[in-house]
Amino acid sequence: MNLRAAEAVDLVRELADKLADGPAIEVILTPSFTVLPVVREAVAQAGFSLAGQNLCSQERGAFTGEVSAAMLMDAGCSHVLIGHSERRQLYRETDEEICGKIQQALKQGLRPILCVGETWDERQRGETEAVVSRQIEQALVGVTAEQFSGFIVAYEPVWAIGTGQNATPEIAQAVHHHIRNQLVSLLGQEAGCETRLLYGGSVNAENAGSLMRQEDIDGALVGNASLAVDSFYAIINAATERLQGRN
Repeated sequence: MNLRAAEAVDLVRELADKLADGPAIEVILTPSFTVLPVVREAVAQAGFSLAGQNLCSQERGAFTGEVSAAMLMDAGCSHVLIGHSERRQLYRETDEEICGKIQQALKQGLRPILCVGETWDERQRGETEAVVSRQIEQALVGVTAEQFSGFIVAYEPVWAIGTGQNATPEIAQAVHHHIRNQLVSLLGQEAGCETRLLYGGSVNAENAGSLMRQEDIDGALVGNASLAVDSFYAIINAATERLQGRN
């Protein structure tokens, strides 16, 4: 809940100018709901994708203040964040609600970006893998390998969100490797190995490169650093270099 419409459009255009030849990787922007229709054209011209920050688990009806999957599609979204740590922590979203949101996204053709991660207390108790496994398993109830195509999973340790702390590349890689193995177990080799896994947790221009060099980290879910063009551009470059290094 940061940029207003004019600020968001300026950011998109400035970022597009820096990526004059277009992005070599997929760049997905997730502005506030009121900004989506305003930035839609600029996002499309830049070759970026657009995502909602959240959606309702119901298709339509008397749910004042909610936004449906179909509304996000109308606003130009191809993706939607589901289960972000702030939604889980501040608004007490349950795994069951998150599963319902995924079902709605799939029904309308939106590609989910499923967020998972543990709190500091859970990490201290050695429960990281158990928490992440539970969140993934319950979110994907009823989801087939075919439906899962196009999903993105983001690991965002709650203790690193907006705190200035971030998991070391080695810690992040270990959790990403666990997630990869779990997806293979749940959905099969192809779906598990092809799913893009993002790390989110105080990612910035300084640490993006070392994070991206990890085998199972395919990209970043960027928070505050995406609000400044220069830092966001540096993170995009780090992800681009990772892609080029694998080709």
